[in-house]
Amino acid sequence: MTPASPHRAPRTARRAATAALALVLTIGGAAACAPQGPDVPSYASATHDDPEFNRTFRHEFATVDGVRMHYVKGGKGSPVVLLHGWPQTWYGWWPIMPKLAEHHTVYALDLPGLGDSGGSPTGYDKATLARYVHTLVAGKLGIRHARVVGHDLGAAVAFQYAARFPADTERLGYLDLPLPGPAMDARTYRSLSWHIAFHSQRRVPEAVVADDVRAYLALFYPQVAFGGSAFGGTSTRSPFTEAEITEYARTYDRPDVLSGGFDLYRSLDKDVRDTKAAPPVTAPTLLMTAQGQLAPIRATVTPRMNNIVRAVDVPKAGHWLVEENPAFVTTELLRFLA
Repeated sequence: MTPASPHRAPRTARRAATAALALVLTIGGAAACAPQGPDVPSYASATHDDPEFNRTFRHEFATVDGVRMHYVKGGKGSPVVLLHGWPQTWYGWWPIMPKLAEHHTVYALDLPGLGDSGGSPTGYDKATLARYVHTLVAGKLGIRHARVVGHDLGAAVAFQYAARFPADTERLGYLDLPLPGPAMDARTYRSLSWHIAFHSQRRVPEAVVADDVRAYLALFYPQVAFGGSAFGGTSTRSPFTEAEITEYARTYDRPDVLSGGFDLYRSLDKDVRDTKAAPPVTAPTLLMTAQGQLAPIRATVTPRMNNIVRAVDVPKAGHWLVEENPAFVTTELLRFLA
């Protein structure tokens, strides 16, 4: 497979759809928002400018232990739960959601306290977030035997879900994250990248970033993309469209969400303890990483994952697997989730 070719067409389609979204976000018209109420946060929706997406997916809310959780649902078939990382929301999955929805019922969640999930969870450690997700998925929605897929720090939430609720986990998709735990303690983890160390500080990242969240995100995304500085390159090309950046900034620009995002990093010490305490995952697991990162990431997850049935790095992709090579990721997920 030549990864560049399947990547180019989906990116063109994303640019066309998100160009219209940019206008909606700029104007702030009523069409960009769900029906409003005192307990319903506003959100911009790409579906208003993508009729096919709009016919398939809808935005819903459910309250879990005081947190009003937002999720996007669509499709038919076995349930697939998608969990985002930082600095993204459910929206990070939308380029591949229509294809997944042809075979599965897709639930793309905003993690508690992030995106348009209003309220503050009791903690941003991944075991706590997994309990919120499980209460929503298994308790509120009645979904058993879910296929749970997470990217970045959402992958750590997905791991905790699969480890702590094995009877409700059919399969685990784990995308591009060294797992904090037995193979890597919190101090070592913080040394992996400047941004992990920076985001782990108390109050400092908020003080530096809060005045222009969008500018910070726009500068950050290319660094961990393929060819960016995190991979030893010099590229400053972003895999995100301007409208996608604007949508992420819309949520992270809220002080509580911005702090919640950084709390994902500030909980690393507890994450390490929780991973060590968690039972190994026995569900069939798919491991996907950025190009060249399979071996080091696999070394961190194998102490706690006993049934990795497929492990692959994504060609021509840095950390943003879905944005940088959506066709490859979709093919792998559909094969694994079937």
